[in-house]
Amino acid sequence: MTIEAGIKLAEGKILKCVAALRDDAVQMLGELVEQPSLLGEEASAQAYMEGVFRDRLGLRVERFDIDEDKIRNHPGYSPSLVSYDGRPNVVGVHQPQGGRRGKSLILNGHVDVVPVGTEKLWTRPPFEAWVEGDRLYGRGSSDMKAGIVAYSIALQALKQAGYEPAAPVFLQSVVEEECTGNGALACLVEGYTADAAIIPEPVGGVMTCQLGVMWLGITVMGVPAHAAMAQDGTDAIGFALYLFHALKKLEARWNQPESRHACYSQHRHPVNFNLGKIQGGDWTSSVASECCIDVRIGFYPGRTREEIKTEVEAVLKEAFEQSPHAASSQYEVTYQGFQAEGCVVDMNDPVIRDLEQAHLDVVGSEAARLVFTGTTDARFFNLYGGIPATCYGPVGGSIHGIDEWVSIQSMMEVAAVLAIFMARWCGLNKLPE
Repeated sequence: MTIEAGIKLAEGKILKCVAALRDDAVQMLGELVEQPSLLGEEASAQAYMEGVFRDRLGLRVERFDIDEDKIRNHPGYSPSLVSYDGRPNVVGVHQPQGGRRGKSLILNGHVDVVPVGTEKLWTRPPFEAWVEGDRLYGRGSSDMKAGIVAYSIALQALKQAGYEPAAPVFLQSVVEEECTGNGALACLVEGYTADAAIIPEPVGGVMTCQLGVMWLGITVMGVPAHAAMAQDGTDAIGFALYLFHALKKLEARWNQPESRHACYSQHRHPVNFNLGKIQGGDWTSSVASECCIDVRIGFYPGRTREEIKTEVEAVLKEAFEQSPHAASSQYEVTYQGFQAEGCVVDMNDPVIRDLEQAHLDVVGSEAARLVFTGTTDARFFNLYGGIPATCYGPVGGSIHGIDEWVSIQSMMEVAAVLAIFMARWCGLNKLPE
C-alpha cells in the first residue's frame, strides 16, 4: 500500500468513527449544558470535563486555580470580578506514546456562560438541554460548549480508529472567557504552548480578526430632592444616560469609513457601545442621587487600551463640562472586566491553510472567512504567546439571547474537520492492536 493510500484509509476510518459518535456527542453536550456554569459557578462543568478528559479520552489531567498574582502584571490581564477559588482551569494532556513527529496543538474552549436573561421568556428552563430537529437548545449550547464537545469527539474518534496524534495535544477547558479571558491567559502563563491553537467558538467559519473590547463603569452622583420639587435636584440617572449618549456619538465616529480598520471596511456596523447594566436611585418619590452604568466598548485592532481610555475619558469630560448640571454633579470612571485589545489573524499561516484544506476535504466546500466584532481568547495566543491561532466552530443562534441553540450537524462537521486537521497537523501513530 502506498503512503497516500494509507493516509486515505486512515482518514476514512477516522471520519467513520466521528459519525458513529454522533449520539455520544449529543448526550455529552446535553450533560454539559445542564451544568449551570455561570460566572463563579463553573466548578461542576469543570469536574465534568475532567471526567471526559480522563475517563473518555484517557488523557493526563492537570487542573489549577488561577493565581491572580501571576497574571496581574501581564499586558493581557483584565481586572477580575470574582474570586478564583474553586474555579479551576482543566487541561487534558496528550503526549504520544509512539514516535514523536508532526506539530503540537492546543484546542481551547471555555465552559463559562453568560446570564440567562429573563427566564420566563425561555421555551424551557435555560439549563435544561432539549433537542428539536437539528438543534440542541440551552444556555451555553452554542457559546461554546458544542465546540468543547467537538474537539473532544475529534480526539476520541482518532483513538477509536486506532491512532493517536504523533505530537503533543493540549485540550484546555478554561473559565472566565466571557468577562476577562484570564482563564486562557493563566494557561499561557503556566507554560502551555504549542505550534498552533484552535478555538471552536461558534463563528460558523474561520475567524480572520477580532475587535478589542473594554468594559467600564460610570458612576454619577447628583443632588437628591423630593419629586414634588424635582427641578431643585440633579437626576443622576438622567445624567448617566446623557453621558452614555455622548459615548454613542463616539461609536458613530468610529463606524465612519475613514475611521475603520481595513479588516472591517465592508462590515455593516462593526463597533458597538452597549449599555449592559444600570442601577440607580433608591426611592420612587426622590430624585436619584446616584447611578451606576456598565458599558461595553468595541474598538479596532492596532489600538491600545491606553489610547482608548484617553479618548473615552476625553469625550466624557467634554460632555460633562458642557452640561448645565456640571456644578451640581460629579462622576467617576472605573475599569473592571475586559481590557482586551483586538488582533488580526495571519491568514497565510500554515495552520490556516491546513485547517481550511481539512474543511474543504471533509465538508466539500470552502470555509467562510469571517470578521468578528467581539473578542475571544484567540488574542492571547496571537498577541502574547507567539502561537498562531484562530476560531473555527459550529453554527448556532440566539447567542447571549433567549433559547440559545447550536446545529448538531454543524457540531459534528467541526468534530470531523478537527479530527482530520489533527491527523495531518500532528501526524498519526498507530496504536497497538
